[in-house]
Amino acid sequence: MPNISPEVQVRWNDMVALRRDLHQHPELGFHETRTAGIVAERLRAMGYTVRTGLGKTGVTGFLKCGRPGKTVLLRADIDALPIHEQTDAPYASQRLGAMHACGHDAHTAMALSAAEVLAKEAPTLNGNLFFVFQPAEELLIGASAMLRDGALEGVAPDAGFAVHVMNRIPVGTIAVRSGPVMTSADKLGIVVTGRGGHGANPHNAVDPVVAAAQLITALQTLVSRETHPLKSAVLSVTMLKGGTAFNIIPDTVEMTGTFRCFDADLREALLASLRRTAEGIASALRCTATVANEFLTPAVLNDPALTALAHNVAAEVVGADKVVEWEPLTGSDDVAYFWQRVPGCYAFVGSGRSDGSPSPAGHNARFDIEESCMGIGAEFLVRATRAALQKR
Repeated sequence: MPNISPEVQVRWNDMVALRRDLHQHPELGFHETRTAGIVAERLRAMGYTVRTGLGKTGVTGFLKCGRPGKTVLLRADIDALPIHEQTDAPYASQRLGAMHACGHDAHTAMALSAAEVLAKEAPTLNGNLFFVFQPAEELLIGASAMLRDGALEGVAPDAGFAVHVMNRIPVGTIAVRSGPVMTSADKLGIVVTGRGGHGANPHNAVDPVVAAAQLITALQTLVSRETHPLKSAVLSVTMLKGGTAFNIIPDTVEMTGTFRCFDADLREALLASLRRTAEGIASALRCTATVANEFLTPAVLNDPALTALAHNVAAEVVGADKVVEWEPLTGSDDVAYFWQRVPGCYAFVGSGRSDGSPSPAGHNARFDIEESCMGIGAEFLVRATRAALQKR
């Protein structure tokens, strides 16, 4: 059985109630006004100095403990996804087209519970507590927005922790890993331009549809033939737009996709290869190609020393045999921007069904969690913070 302290246990009902309330009222990135209001109100009631409106809807809470010491940052994301919920839960989303399908409602509830426990203990602790409630993680631009607005102004955290629920591992487990844990993310846009014409007379046109088709296939070789076999990258073309009628060859075809990578040098090399390949194939087929990429977030890199600390804390909470070294994920999280400023550890709390049956993955309309994971997550955050504040 997980080792949950009485201080966390006594807040269990409130944690569940808060998570369900947030789940019923999901808010998309940069529109989390209700959620931010609840967070700010609760932090103020606990005695934290609160700042709001950071990155539009971000909230921070700062609290000095009883004696001087280090500052520990704990981050939770607060936004929902543009998904129409398809669960039968009594606390299902009441907002059409919006859903907490990635567990950010649980992250917020866990972090606020940890904030309350630690605030009660603050007179006996060394250092400072600093909570960050971040908007627009699903857009991968909320962290940078908060930092641009000065979220860390006047604060110099020595360590950072964050947790994410994970339905791929059962409740009662915690996954921690040193080094790269999530990829960087780029949003790609490619426009292939030819010359439109009648579909019955392709020889009088320059067909960008054929060029785009060739390009989609060729781009896959950047991973299979230009990436070291022991390194990882993902390149996916996810949207294709071109044409207005069955008998018209269009002037242009627009392609959109995503590019993910753990290694910054490999990322630069493959982006250069992508441009070369797109321009070359388009040229060979009498078209032109323009490539644009929007860099969204770097890779999430866990600090080795803090990961070792987190591993020990996780073993205290769930037992050493329930601590998993989870494989790196090709999804992304812009907590990476905070980890560039603060040594941090991002851990995953098992939230899959306790009976072993398959649990819907995140970003799924049927997503839900085993709520008992929240007690584990809150306990982990409390203990990790204590350990980091005590560390010399």
